Amino acid sequence: MSGALRRSRATALLHRAAPRTLRGRLSLVALVTATLLMLVLTVAFNAVAGHRLQHQADDELRTRAAAVATTIDIGGPTVRVLETSHDELLDSDVWIYSGRRLLEAPPTAGSLTRVADTLARHGGQRCVTADVHGPLRLCSHPISGAATVVTALDLSPYRSSADTLLLGSLALDAVMLACTYVLTRLAVGRALRPVRTMTDQAGQWSAVASEERFGSMRHPAELARLGASLDAILDRIRTLLRHERQLTGELSHELRTPLSRIIAELDWWRARPRTADQTDASHQVIAEAAESMRTICDTLLADARDGTLTAPGTAQMLPTLRRPAEVLGVPGELTVTVDGPSLVAGVPPALLERIVSPLLANACRYADSTVAVRVHRTPDGVGVDITDDGPGVPSAFAGLLFEPGRRADPDDGHGGAGLGLPLARRLARSAGGEVAYDAGHAPGARFVVTLPAG
Repeated sequence: MSGALRRSRATALLHRAAPRTLRGRLSLVALVTATLLMLVLTVAFNAVAGHRLQHQADDELRTRAAAVATTIDIGGPTVRVLETSHDELLDSDVWIYSGRRLLEAPPTAGSLTRVADTLARHGGQRCVTADVHGPLRLCSHPISGAATVVTALDLSPYRSSADTLLLGSLALDAVMLACTYVLTRLAVGRALRPVRTMTDQAGQWSAVASEERFGSMRHPAELARLGASLDAILDRIRTLLRHERQLTGELSHELRTPLSRIIAELDWWRARPRTADQTDASHQVIAEAAESMRTICDTLLADARDGTLTAPGTAQMLPTLRRPAEVLGVPGELTVTVDGPSLVAGVPPALLERIVSPLLANACRYADSTVAVRVHRTPDGVGVDITDDGPGVPSAFAGLLFEPGRRADPDDGHGGAGLGLPLARRLARSAGGEVAYDAGHAPGARFVVTLPAG
């Protein structure tokens, strides 16, 4: 448990220490990557430089050994060292062997002679590094198999050069890493500048009224795709907000009429004492108005609720249409007929009633004597014709018939807010159908509902 707790704390600490911004995280990733790359390059460079310096030291030792070899006479029965004018220079850090016998050695060789003896005993060209009073490099150089010259060289200058190279490369790495971090932050900041611009614009734009689009601006390909996605999201948000505004408008308009009836009845009832029959009549009017308000709310809210009205289902046309027809009624006669066998619509019964009820209510409101409902099959599904013998729709108003809140004659003495027909069309279209007005029908008015077959 303690190990798991420590790991959990370490993870939490790393999360807190990590940069919060995308710019900081990308800069950190670039810095870590550059650090690893610089580390590998620095190690490789210094390894190559060290090997090159050692190779130069070995070359110098071999050159000195070759110079010393010119002073050795191996032509006689014994190996002799010839005297020259530069003996002091040649004898510096030089050992001369005849076989394994030491002929000459530097006066201050000390323990280095043991290393030179070892190289001479092994024979051949060999080089070793010894740390005696400082780093030294010793190399053996055989001469015709009769003699061996061992030369030594102080490696301190070479080590100093290697250390200088290492410090210089580390300093260069530090400068390069600092430049990498700064340039990465600048580059990422410049690359993310369009994102900040898009964020500021999104905060300034109105979600409903503005027609601005992110995709209309010039951006890199990645941000262009992001802009297109944001535009699609904005379109959906604007559509939802428009639907919400439409719903609240429909509710306020449709509820105004029954609410006005309730207020009028209450004012009339409180104006003076009423009989029991008058009180019952007022109660009946108020109850009918309240029921109408509930139906309106149920219809509009069910339409706004996702999936409620567009859920799968079928409805038997004749029994479903008879229910709203019996509730509404007309001053004369209302008939519901079905052409052919029983027809089934590919929509839930509740949705079919909500589509047809505003049309039936409108026909019953304006009919002189009769309203006819005919159900028939269409090439694409089923159709419902609702016909009345009223005054019909003025030709000048036919184009505005399905616009919310529009009425041909608001002072005709009939209630309503001009939302029934638009609502019926909207509900039908949500189910893949349509509601249309037959402008060629006369006298009266005829509305045609088409729905998918069940």
